[in-house]
Amino acid sequence: MEGFQLLCDISELNHLFRDSVSVEGFLQKTVEMVTHRLKTDVCSIYLYDEEEDLLVMRATQGLHPDSVGLVRMKPSEGLTGKALRELRPICESRAGRHPDFKPFIGTNEELFDNFLAVPITRGLNRIGVLVLQRGKRRKFSDEDIMACKAVASQLANIIENARFLMTMHAPHEEKARPDAAPAEPGMIRGKTACAGFGLGPCRILNREHTLATLSRRDYPQAYSLADFDRAVRTTQQQLEDLQKRVEEKLSDAASLIFASHLLILKDHAFVGEMRKRIEKGINPPLAILEITRQYLDIFDRSESPYIREKVQDVEDLIVRLIDNLLQKAGPTEGLGHRVVIARELFPSDLLRMSSEEVAGAVLVAGGVTSHLSILARSLQIPMVIAQSPELLKLADGTPVLLDADIGNVYVRPNETILHSFRNRIQAGTTLKDRKVKVKPETTTRDGVRIRLMANINLLSDVSLAQSLQCDGVGLYRTEFPFIVRSDFPSEEEQYWAYRRLVESMGGKPVTFRTLDIGGDKVLSYYPFPQEQNPSMGMRSIRFSLDNRPIFLQQLRAILRAGAGADLRVMFPMIASLDDFCQARQLLRQAADQLKAEQIQHHAWPKVGMMVELPGVIPMIESLAAEVDFFSIGTNDLIQFMLGVDRTNEKVESYYIPHHPALFRSIRDVLVAAERHGREVSICGDMAHEMAYLTVLVGMGVRTLSVEPLFIPQIQQILSTVDSARARTLSEKVLGAGSVGEIERLLGIEHKA
Repeated sequence: MEGFQLLCDISELNHLFRDSVSVEGFLQKTVEMVTHRLKTDVCSIYLYDEEEDLLVMRATQGLHPDSVGLVRMKPSEGLTGKALRELRPICESRAGRHPDFKPFIGTNEELFDNFLAVPITRGLNRIGVLVLQRGKRRKFSDEDIMACKAVASQLANIIENARFLMTMHAPHEEKARPDAAPAEPGMIRGKTACAGFGLGPCRILNREHTLATLSRRDYPQAYSLADFDRAVRTTQQQLEDLQKRVEEKLSDAASLIFASHLLILKDHAFVGEMRKRIEKGINPPLAILEITRQYLDIFDRSESPYIREKVQDVEDLIVRLIDNLLQKAGPTEGLGHRVVIARELFPSDLLRMSSEEVAGAVLVAGGVTSHLSILARSLQIPMVIAQSPELLKLADGTPVLLDADIGNVYVRPNETILHSFRNRIQAGTTLKDRKVKVKPETTTRDGVRIRLMANINLLSDVSLAQSLQCDGVGLYRTEFPFIVRSDFPSEEEQYWAYRRLVESMGGKPVTFRTLDIGGDKVLSYYPFPQEQNPSMGMRSIRFSLDNRPIFLQQLRAILRAGAGADLRVMFPMIASLDDFCQARQLLRQAADQLKAEQIQHHAWPKVGMMVELPGVIPMIESLAAEVDFFSIGTNDLIQFMLGVDRTNEKVESYYIPHHPALFRSIRDVLVAAERHGREVSICGDMAHEMAYLTVLVGMGVRTLSVEPLFIPQIQQILSTVDSARARTLSEKVLGAGSVGEIERLLGIEHKA
């Protein structure tokens, strides 16, 4: 037996180590020996980097040699990460089909379907993973697993010693020259914010390029008045072009984010004062900065919040103007067909990037904030979140391949990787070109009608929703026209956007969720208070009730836009009957104002609420007597019910949609709603996840609100569901007392 033979000869590992000139050489000899002894096609060793929280391939026999050092993943990713995370062997005979499998382009691992991963540990220390792979017809036996566990055990001690030696000798091995460029990463593993592919030269978005840094610079070159006038004309043309491109792409009030910049630029007093100083002999960059500082001082002293909000507009405009004067590209200029790498991005940055047809984006800090990833999906910008600040050190123009389908970022990808990438692009294009067949109505296999409503973020989503024959808009996120701007939109601007949405739906129901900002959805122009836990702070309906003039403007715009339509108004993050009644009273106040002003509007829309806070479940009967409908926001409900920050990867395993408490809470809402004749929809990721759709239908859910791109997939899944069997399954799930029991009922892979 080869496995037992290896066990007998395992001391050979010590000889391999002593005979190797380096740790890398030892690891390579080890994988070669294991490959030979176990007659396996592939053997790879991954080591765990605690500081970076990454598993890195350090040696391989059987995969592409260039994979060493480039294949990286979090312990929360892939079958290899699963072995280290759960501290147990993972053996799969059809690895490529496993939901946790993470492919790496260019490694050739797709040729080997049998997979075995064994963690390398020493005490409580997680050191790495030993991975074996074979072709389709050669499964791993129990003896293979025993042999690998023995090798892993022996490796643990040697690698710990090796690490000590590497640390001791590090200062003498390689000393980088002072002027040497930092080593480039090969492949970075991140998280998908918006799926897709991007290939192009990178562009580092430098947030340090600000008015403050420009003020500290010297300007030895003398510029003329003609140079200044040219810069003003260039800036105006850029802003007008940007506004036009964003409007054409989004058809939304978002295009007006550049209006205030243009108005300031066209202000004769503002620009005129700069001209006067230049005519007196002051160098134009200094004249611009001098006048700007005067205006900003005035704005800062103003008691008007509106005036103070204009500070950022002025700063953005002046940075652009000076860049044009110096004839240098600004940080957000010239992004077409490039992969943008940034420490942070604002929604307005995404709009600019979209208008310039950027290839993709990489964020090197932070989590996958919900609003940014939602906006990226609306704009169809491939985006990856990668905790890798070293990417910011890349030289502008470095070739970068972004595989946002699985979260990989390749720096200077080789021809093998590019070839695989081009094949996937071709396959994706072929699928995209096929016409998606969507039926006018969605039903289960036995004819139960299910309404599929669309979640709309920007008006650019509407055309897709229409083409996929949605049953209406179940959620219009009204905060996005606020988030992407540099100041609060007026009532007229909101009305203009809202009315276009209503008219585009041709009489189908449209649900407006009132402003849901705060938490991770902040406004750059509003001074939100510093809070220890912003997701539970001054956000959503609390913000609206605390800022009634803004709230009333929005309510008036919604009522005006909804004249003659099937209009529904929904309040987010309701915590009590008092919250709901206060918000509804303000809606009545807005309607009364419009009536007194004889402005056409919808006088009596249906009024509902989001079910997002666990505290409303015990009082759902009282709420059901008052509301017209409920929308269960599963993402936030899970987060608050289980006390899990869904943007924090350290606790992501505790974010469990199939928790018994969640299913029972949904049931309680459905029962109360049915008793009072109220409608209920499910909104959130659960509404499009295959594992939960059957249970939700069995519980009595008849309306789902999802992003339009999920509609064909959901319709296909529901067409295979038998409602009677779904009801039986839901009864079992509701009777289950543990997460594990529900996982077994639904066939869900357990996540540690």
